[in-house]
Amino acid sequence: MKNKLILIFIVVSFALASCQAKSIPTDEPVTLTVMTHDSFAASADVIAAFEQANNVKLVFLKSGDAGAALNRAILSKGSPQADVLYGVDNTLLSRALDEGIYESYESPLLAKIPTEFKMDASNSALPVDYGDVCINYDKAFFAAHNLAIPQTLTDLTEPKYKGLLVVENPTNSSTGLAFLFATIAEYGAEGYIAYWQQLKENGLVIVNDWNTAYYTNFSASSGHGPQPMALSYASSPPVEVIYAATPLDDAPTASLVGKNMCFRQIEFVGILKGTQHRELAEKFVDFMLSVQFQEDMPLQMFMYPVNPDASLPDVFIKYTQTPDHPATLDPAVIAANRDQWLNDWTEAILH
Repeated sequence: MKNKLILIFIVVSFALASCQAKSIPTDEPVTLTVMTHDSFAASADVIAAFEQANNVKLVFLKSGDAGAALNRAILSKGSPQADVLYGVDNTLLSRALDEGIYESYESPLLAKIPTEFKMDASNSALPVDYGDVCINYDKAFFAAHNLAIPQTLTDLTEPKYKGLLVVENPTNSSTGLAFLFATIAEYGAEGYIAYWQQLKENGLVIVNDWNTAYYTNFSASSGHGPQPMALSYASSPPVEVIYAATPLDDAPTASLVGKNMCFRQIEFVGILKGTQHRELAEKFVDFMLSVQFQEDMPLQMFMYPVNPDASLPDVFIKYTQTPDHPATLDPAVIAANRDQWLNDWTEAILH
């Protein structure tokens, strides 16, 4: 009997120990999924710092360009594939808000962000960075041909620039769409089609995407492309310097930054509705607005930080031009007219 009691005691003890072991929380990191456009980049040590500080594993779900990423978030909004979405810009913001994909979050760091970047009063989409979509030009070509640098959008319709400009199709490309909006800001909804028709008559080349425009058609980047002007970003010249095969003393390209020649693009981050990790998602949003992430971003994604406390790298300051009068359009105006503008443009320019 005594032996039987001892045996029962041992069995019960093992069972209790097993239950206690199962109830002890593990230190395994939680996975936080961030959906982004394909251009997202951050330094490994910066990402690691956030992961270690919060015992989290970040997974970045790259989903094409900003439009494609937004479409994916909308299609899965009943059962979100990520906790956070980064990369929706001001050309797409109204659509994202209308679809109700975000949960509101007023980050304490919003207090630092200038009002000009805050485009969502509900704080569902918080500004992270900004940059200017501009036409870049090949300095060597213009010097060799003793060609004046265009100072206005209208200048681009002059015969001396015939066949020298390549842009992206606004129905496919976010940069192309930004340039379309720049022309609408300059000429109005009544005049932009006529302007594009003048560009077309002057030999405008339209390609599907930024990679083709910049790396195939642009003479300065490919070295043999036929166009010395290509639609890109004001931050593209420092990229040419930083990633040059041989060291350069100066950027081979520069940007056309006359009034309304560039479109100011602002990118946002938001917590996706239905996240199972709301607290961690908030911390990640705070992290993207923090000085640590904001100072890392210029040489990773070649965009400007919205946090004024963040310092810019010298090479970024030296080779990036900032337009004094970039074009902008109210997101509500974009939302109300985007489809019609694109339909009219397609009918007039592509057909």
